[in-house]
Amino acid sequence: MANELGYRTARDLFIACPAIARDMKSLATGQPPLDFCRSLLAGRVPEEAVTFCAYLLPERAAVWWGHECLSNVAELLAGQDLELLALVHARVGEPDNPQHQAALSNSLQLPPATPAAWIALAAVWRHPTLKMESSGFPAAHAVNAAILAGLARAALADRFTLLSAFVEMGIEMAQLEA
Repeated sequence: MANELGYRTARDLFIACPAIARDMKSLATGQPPLDFCRSLLAGRVPEEAVTFCAYLLPERAAVWWGHECLSNVAELLAGQDLELLALVHARVGEPDNPQHQAALSNSLQLPPATPAAWIALAAVWRHPTLKMESSGFPAAHAVNAAILAGLARAALADRFTLLSAFVEMGIEMAQLEA
């Protein structure tokens, strides 16, 4: 029986969203999704646990999770990134507010190159003028890029601790969504 997230196993997620295989090298197993995620975190490439969480969570929850992860490393972000995080916060809080959508869309004049630019892109992924859905990648791709780009700014000695905290936060969100 599948949970409310719709996936009984990690393999179910890979089948439902083939784009995940372009962002991960690990092969899906028949493990329950959260067990698989924890095994990724303990594995050779723990960053893949972030990728898996980004795809596992519903889009809005994934964007919020990415926002929260980046908020935890805000001291590593520049002023423009902090402004984008504030816009993402408003957008996720009131997804139907056209003012938030417009403000966020207008702020994305340049291609994403920073963590907050990636999460902002994920927040407006479905906006018709962006045509991102035709790229074949879901918003989870941008959430993943945002979080990993934020982690890359942390001191090497702190990265695994942050990565673990981010994945645990993602797992908690998945449990709440289920």
